[in-house]
Amino acid sequence: MLNPTRLYVLLFSLYWAQGLPVGFMTHALPVILRSQGVSLAQIGGFGLLMLPWSIKILWAPLVDRFGYSKIGHYRSWILPTQIFSVVILVILSFYPIDALGQTHYLFLFFVLLLFLNLTGATQDIATDGLAVNLLKTDQQHWGNTFQVIGSRLGFIVGGGVLLWALDWLSWQITFLGLALAVLMNTIPILYYKNEQTRINNTAQLQYSLKDYFDHFTQSKELRCWLLVLISFKVADGLSGPLLKPLMVDMGLNFTQIGVYITMFGAFAALCGAAISGYLLKRYSRSMLLILFSYLKILSLLAYAGLACAFGQNIKIPNMIIYLINAFEDAVSAMLLVVILTLVMQYSRKTLAGTDFTFQVAIMATVGGGLYTVSGIVGDWLGYAVYLSSIVLIAMICMIPLYQWKKHYTKFK
Repeated sequence: MLNPTRLYVLLFSLYWAQGLPVGFMTHALPVILRSQGVSLAQIGGFGLLMLPWSIKILWAPLVDRFGYSKIGHYRSWILPTQIFSVVILVILSFYPIDALGQTHYLFLFFVLLLFLNLTGATQDIATDGLAVNLLKTDQQHWGNTFQVIGSRLGFIVGGGVLLWALDWLSWQITFLGLALAVLMNTIPILYYKNEQTRINNTAQLQYSLKDYFDHFTQSKELRCWLLVLISFKVADGLSGPLLKPLMVDMGLNFTQIGVYITMFGAFAALCGAAISGYLLKRYSRSMLLILFSYLKILSLLAYAGLACAFGQNIKIPNMIIYLINAFEDAVSAMLLVVILTLVMQYSRKTLAGTDFTFQVAIMATVGGGLYTVSGIVGDWLGYAVYLSSIVLIAMICMIPLYQWKKHYTKFK
């Protein structure tokens, strides 16, 4: 049995490595694209980069079913995907970033990032499967806390530090540093050689999306949970493409966004994740999910206020912007720890990677799909009207949470 501390360090490193390129795409990329004159609609179109995270359920059964036992079932997937991510990042380091204003360069850049996401999504399936099988019930909240902390630290480096570095280092050196960071986070899984033998699930490949929907609709509780998963990322998906461009348009530069928005925000997220892990030990998962969801609505309301002030040419002190962003990041991390702990609770150990992936893919599909179209709608409505509308939508999305809470059973 793996020592709990070593287990948390292992999961932390894997999710940190995963968060580095994702942090770039979600935090730094919109800023870079906007600074190169790319429109909000085109930035929203880059939401298609998250498609692999939505459709990874299609190959998740393969990851659960096939693996090289001498290396370790999930380890035999994690190691090559980590290395492939490093290779792609090295290739990206040679990319002519100043040419993004040209359509064909922008398209090739998109393709490279899409391959990076395909690799990361596959690594995520294997890592989630490993976590579900290794974590005991009383370890799940801490395991998911370290997952969120690791991924948020990846956001700090891949998003904030990268933006800050671009102000004083070249694109190539910055991305080579990012590749090195992913490589360094491969060391813990490289030396972990005690993975338990996988349960033989010869029927896994026969599962289809209908089978998983059938499973998650077999009881009132699971049906309500499915609705929670569908509604959980609606507000994030709608607001995602606009928040960083709003800051660019409000006059913040790369260093301010990289250090005070992304890095400070990610640090707040680390604190939020730790607080959430602590509270999960003492309070019910359902109560905290609802409480943190209300705090999320409050953060969106604050962003809507910023947008209204911007629309009326009212100067808002930068510190207020930084604090609003930090609050939103902290609350989002709190929510993520709770939702992932519940996702793990609803995952069957015999189909660990696939059940976890199925649930996360639902959220990613909704969030990614809305992200893609939200830039177009936001361009049409303007920041103020659009973000104010999202606040109302987030309030409506509380209804499935209350329906699920009525039927929630604490442990499976």
